[in-house]
Amino acid sequence: MAAGAMQQLESTAGFAVGREEWHTHLDWSWKEFFRDPSNWWDNRSSKRSPRQPDFKHKLTKQPLWLDSRDNPSWVHDELIRCGYAADGMAITTDNFSPSLIWACSKNKDLSRGSRIHNELQKRGLAEKHYSDALITMYANCGELEKAKALLDMHNSSSVIPWAALLASYAREGQGQNALDSFEQMQSLDIRPDTRTYLSILKACTSIGAFDKGKQIHNEILRRGLLQHSTVLGGALVDMYAKFGALAQAQSVLEKLPSRNVISWSALISGYAQRGQGQKALQCFEKMQHEGIAPNAVTYVSVVRACAAIGAIDKGKQMHEEILRQGLLKRSSVLGGALVDMYVKLGALPQAQSVLDELPSRNAVSWNALITGYAQKGQGQHALECFEQMQREGILPTAVTYVCILKACAVIGAIDKGKQIHDEILRQGLLKNNMVLGGALVDMYVKCGALPQAHGVLETLPARNVISWSCLIGGYAEDGQGQKALDCYEQMQGEGIFADAMTYAGLLKACAAIGAVDKGKQIHDEMSRQGLLEHSQVLGGALVDMYAKCGALPQARNVLENLPFRNVLSWSALISGYAQKGQGQQALDCFEEMQCEGVTPDAVTYICVLKACTAMRDLNKGKQIHDEVLRQGLLEHSIVLGGALVDMYAKCGALPQAQGVLEKLPSQDAVAWNSLIAGYVQAGQGQQALKCLEQMQHEGILPDIVTLRCLLSWCSQHGLVEKGQELFDNMGALYGLKPDTDCFTCIVDLLGRAGHLVKAVEVIQEMPFSADLAIWRCLLGACRKWGDVNVGSWAFEQAVDLDKCDQSAYILMVHIYTAAGMLEKAKDIEAMRIKNLQPGCGTWTASNNNEV
Repeated sequence: MAAGAMQQLESTAGFAVGREEWHTHLDWSWKEFFRDPSNWWDNRSSKRSPRQPDFKHKLTKQPLWLDSRDNPSWVHDELIRCGYAADGMAITTDNFSPSLIWACSKNKDLSRGSRIHNELQKRGLAEKHYSDALITMYANCGELEKAKALLDMHNSSSVIPWAALLASYAREGQGQNALDSFEQMQSLDIRPDTRTYLSILKACTSIGAFDKGKQIHNEILRRGLLQHSTVLGGALVDMYAKFGALAQAQSVLEKLPSRNVISWSALISGYAQRGQGQKALQCFEKMQHEGIAPNAVTYVSVVRACAAIGAIDKGKQMHEEILRQGLLKRSSVLGGALVDMYVKLGALPQAQSVLDELPSRNAVSWNALITGYAQKGQGQHALECFEQMQREGILPTAVTYVCILKACAVIGAIDKGKQIHDEILRQGLLKNNMVLGGALVDMYVKCGALPQAHGVLETLPARNVISWSCLIGGYAEDGQGQKALDCYEQMQGEGIFADAMTYAGLLKACAAIGAVDKGKQIHDEMSRQGLLEHSQVLGGALVDMYAKCGALPQARNVLENLPFRNVLSWSALISGYAQKGQGQQALDCFEEMQCEGVTPDAVTYICVLKACTAMRDLNKGKQIHDEVLRQGLLEHSIVLGGALVDMYAKCGALPQAQGVLEKLPSQDAVAWNSLIAGYVQAGQGQQALKCLEQMQHEGILPDIVTLRCLLSWCSQHGLVEKGQELFDNMGALYGLKPDTDCFTCIVDLLGRAGHLVKAVEVIQEMPFSADLAIWRCLLGACRKWGDVNVGSWAFEQAVDLDKCDQSAYILMVHIYTAAGMLEKAKDIEAMRIKNLQPGCGTWTASNNNEV
């Protein structure tokens, strides 16, 4: 209002004074007013706009406003004392003025404004004289229904209340209401002003009314308003930019009689948001060439553009400019944008440094850094940032929780994830945020806690395809295919349609349980929706499903009919052939894939090596090894290194296998197991034991597969002490729990060596019940050493497990016969015949007692 008063003063009285002189003059004018009010016109009852003065000197035309911010501090009390302004609710018909309502409008004082309105109605004052002020007050205070009702009642012909209502509709996101009121206003022949057009352009943007926006643009051009308003030009550029009509936005900008930082920033922002970072930077350079200094808003868009195109050098240059201008002290948004830029460029140390140096940090900047750490797999750093953020008293937002849940998922921090879950529940954030609900489901899935993931999903107030697909994929990945399919049916029952992510999980589920018929049904659904035309991932998943279900002709057919074949789909088919022992077909596919110009990846080579192994094709394996070395793939794939070791070991090329293993940049137990198994298979058990020592020297602990392999070798060669040592070391040194196969090996080893009592003790101390394989081993040992008592006990345990098992009967017959207990042998034989059922297998004990 003070600026308005200054303009009025300069235009009517010819004063051109500085701000300090203006305050002195205003102080003098009010003193003159209170000395003799009769020299001043009182316009309070007739004013229809806050721009009109409340009092005007009859000779000099000096204006005065009751609510001017420039009024001296003593004026308000003097106005109340003299009865020109209301004290609280002291309103009378004599002193009531629209200025009171205009003041409430300016200050957004809805409570006082409403009370004044009620008092006005109670005193019977004509509402129509104050309608413009009331409508504007209610609109500015967010009471839009009341404002619209008054506007409809009084049919104001002034643009001021209409502009106020439209501005509030646009501000509150009620774009359609703004457009409807704009049309109503025009039907009353009320001419829109610049403020009205600004609001209606914003409304068009909010509801996507592109054609209406163009129509408004044409109106503005017809009236020539762009010649006098840079703000309106900037609003037009902003509207077109937000619609993605960047050519029109640039055209508007280039035709503006004068461009400023606002219009340029709008265009730069449009290019940056649409991923056209290079064009955004070109606009920035052109703007600077015109001598227009960028502001914080401009730099926000420019650093986003740098992030979009990976221009880290330009981003650093912008960072330096921002620091020189000291903009980070005044704009937390700009600080957050810089952090986000460095995060997206993978420069996490710089992102952390920027955040640490910000004068004020907020949730947005912390969220950007937490997201960066989570995406780079640095979950622990993300959690540390989250804790630091909380220590600084910054409240996490829903976005923060989404980011931190992702970090928990990355490092499997389920306990922290549960703690975050509890915080989210306490704050009630799941009620209106499906993204956060999906992040919780995803966290539990990736931490392997599928029951909890399912529980979260069931309790979500609203479920969507993302959360369902996450759970379906989790069950499929865990091999629980049927549960994944059950979830799909429940999802369909809720009317939620599957997307590509859902189908990928379903195909994996079908592959896990061999549900080829269900897989075909899913295939048909995808074909009807045309999804294979657009998704290479789905094509590969479909090939993989058929291949893993053993339907290799269908897998091949799908591959041949894909609109585009890639390394995923080819690798799936090659893997299918390799797993089914069809090595030559796998190699043929590999050659065909290369002929199509598709470059193999680590997964492809793993499958091809498996095929070479199955065929014992050492020459082809060596050729693949050379290709792998040329591409440098061993630097990044432990699994591929293990596959090479396995291929050489199973092809009997043990020196090469060991050579490959020793040169691997990183080794694991799987690769060592392949080498150890190779030595065992070749009868070089001592070398296998040396490998065990060597792998431990490299800092790699053996796993259950390592020890099972070595125990088996000890059993075959009667190495009781070494076998017992390995078995005892499982828990004592390696923290492993022996499985059924390990117990079978040690029982067989002890039994073969005649240590039947020890073998029985091992069985009795097992943490789970012995299976038939263990009882057969013990029976075989009893036959060898002629132990009738232990044999009869073992026989009883075996037939309790399966009375149809022929091996137990045959072994017991041999034991009794060798002991001269022929009657008992006949009884057992009779039992065998009696329990011989159709479909039961037969078993014959060899003379050398190899069980």
